[in-house]
This record gives sequence, C-alpha cells and structure tokens, in this order.
Amino acid sequence: MRLLVLVIILCLLSVAAFANDAPKLHTTVKDWNVLTRSVDGDLLCYVRSFATDKSPQSVNHGDIAFFVGTWKSGAAFEQPSLITGYPIRAQTPPKAKVGNRTITMFSAGQEAFVEAERDEKRLVQAMRKGSRLRIEAMSERGTATAYEFSLSGITSALRKANALCS
Repeated sequence: MRLLVLVIILCLLSVAAFANDAPKLHTTVKDWNVLTRSVDGDLLCYVRSFATDKSPQSVNHGDIAFFVGTWKSGAAFEQPSLITGYPIRAQTPPKAKVGNRTITMFSAGQEAFVEAERDEKRLVQAMRKGSRLRIEAMSERGTATAYEFSLSGITSALRKANALCS
C-alpha cells in the first residue's frame, strides 16, 4: 500500500507542472526552503534543500535536491525523497546516512524514496538531530555518486511546512 501511495505521488508530481499551480516559496530557513503546491485539489507542503557537495565532480549531476513533504489530506506525513538530474539504478538502492543512521531507499526513475513508514520517521528524526545528510546512489550508467546536504534549519523549516498543512 505504501508503495502504491508513493507511485501515485510520483505520478502527480510528474504532471503537476502542467496541470497544477507552480510551487509557492513561503520562507527560507537557513539551508532549507519551505514551499507549497496545489496538486489535484490537495495541498502539498514541503521543505527542499540542494546538495552542497556532489561527487564525483567530473560528471554532470544536474540539480540534486532533497525533499520532505506532507500532504494536507494526510496521504503522507514528512515523507523524505531525493530528486536527481539522471536516472538512478534500481538494482543498487540509494542509501541515506545521517550520523551513524543509514536508511536504504528505492529508486523510481530520477527519484528515490524510503519504502517503510517507520524508516521515513527514523530518517527525519535523524535529520532533525544531525548536521549533514549524505546520499549515496548509482546512476543507470553505473557511476557511483554521493551528495551532501546541510541540515541547518531543517527542524524549523519542517515545523513551518507542517503548520501550512495543518
């Protein structure tokens, strides 16, 4: 069921640029933006940050962003995801690391999600307490990649995003 919700959300976000409102930036809290977007009559409230470090530096990664989203309808609460500028190899699951906590993700095209809700909660809790998020992934072409995200401002940004969808 959780996977079905993720696939539906992925599909909605893919067509959102054509069928729904553009994202609205509400505020920026240190390294995180707080945004909302209307998607098929539901409100998505989310935080976003871009990678501060990309490895290897010799390849074109495109824009690399990490999101944590909550839907006003309750379809998802604080759901973490990664968007890359290239397709991620499905057979090599991306890993999210904060401190000593590692969470395995799954990929769907250029995005990666955490499959189990309990692991989503664990990752977001670790993000609130940590200072850096590291994502390790493999491109479809076989390039091992790694990204660093600052967690400065994540707790306050999540509070603001969740308040927008309450």
